[in-house]
Amino acid sequence: MENSKVLSLSRIANRIRRNIIESVYNAKCGHPGGSLSIADIMTYLYFEEMNIDPKNPDFSGRDRFVLSKGHTAPALYAALAERGFFPTEDLKTLRKTASYLQGHPDMKGVPGVDMSTGSLGQGISAACGMALSSKLDGSPFRVYTVLGDGESEEGQVWEAAMFAAHYKLDNLVAILDLNGLQIDGPITEVMNPTPHDEKFLAFGWNVITIDAHDFNEIEAAFDAARKIEGKPTVIIARSIKGKGVSYMENACEWHGQAPKEDLYKVAISDLDAIGETLK
Repeated sequence: MENSKVLSLSRIANRIRRNIIESVYNAKCGHPGGSLSIADIMTYLYFEEMNIDPKNPDFSGRDRFVLSKGHTAPALYAALAERGFFPTEDLKTLRKTASYLQGHPDMKGVPGVDMSTGSLGQGISAACGMALSSKLDGSPFRVYTVLGDGESEEGQVWEAAMFAAHYKLDNLVAILDLNGLQIDGPITEVMNPTPHDEKFLAFGWNVITIDAHDFNEIEAAFDAARKIEGKPTVIIARSIKGKGVSYMENACEWHGQAPKEDLYKVAISDLDAIGETLK
């Protein structure tokens, strides 16, 4: 990837992170940690990888995206707003009464959302159904889903993994956000779901492991996934929970709480400092 593209995507990702903090702070609740960790993946999906049209969000040939870890809706909303699906100023209405931007994605109320999610483990099953329907209809669209690593402790994830391999869903790409932390602590201490790579391989998937914050590796992974035939692909994206905000990085306590004013200012200062390096 050319340096100019890396720089452009990095700027977008930083704006997405800033809007995640803004929306969660204004809501006084939400899930910043896991939203920040997927900001680079969301940037690449919405600005490089997926065939989508903000002016016609429901066109039949579009690629589909399912945020299986639906509590990280602030990242999805920020990406959609940055891409032009709705005004960025609406992000400050997150979780407020009468806002269409609630705590989990709503396909009936939010432009660009293909599936309502929230119950962990179920989003990947919906993505499997979409991918199979594409195959049955002879449609060209691809399906992408982002999973949490804590979510991978759910049995339904592995039922879906079996389904996807059985039906040879090579138009399906799952991205596992492997930041190592869930609300109760390290995933290996709560209910160890590792090793993810060996498990997905055993279920018949193509497996790619990357640095979730390196756009060159992200691009290479999605390019490789497009060339795979006869099996689904999982991209195991090793990430940092709370990426970009000093006190949130690798801190499970920021899984599901909003910063108060003093720490909000620190977070914005951190992200503005990153922004300065990207000018």
